Amino acid sequence: MFIHIAILSGEVLMKIVHAQTVLTEDQLEELKKKTNEPSTKEALSVAVQHYLECEYTEMNDEMWTRKLEKVVQKKQQSYTK
Repeated sequence: MFIHIAILSGEVLMKIVHAQTVLTEDQLEELKKKTNEPSTKEALSVAVQHYLECEYTEMNDEMWTRKLEKVVQKKQQSYTK
């Protein structure tokens, strides 16, 4: 693992880490398609950012409650149309 530190005016802004993983070629191509990014670096970056921000990646009761509420709302909307 490589760590780079971004410094501005003597203040540490963030540490940047180079991380690696193993994927099949098919997985990587599917990830590039899904993220609409041609490069591996950008596709991985977009996927990680999405995962960190997505409310459905936290596997807890609150996440399931929100998900079920949205399903119920969609069903109610489709019945009222």
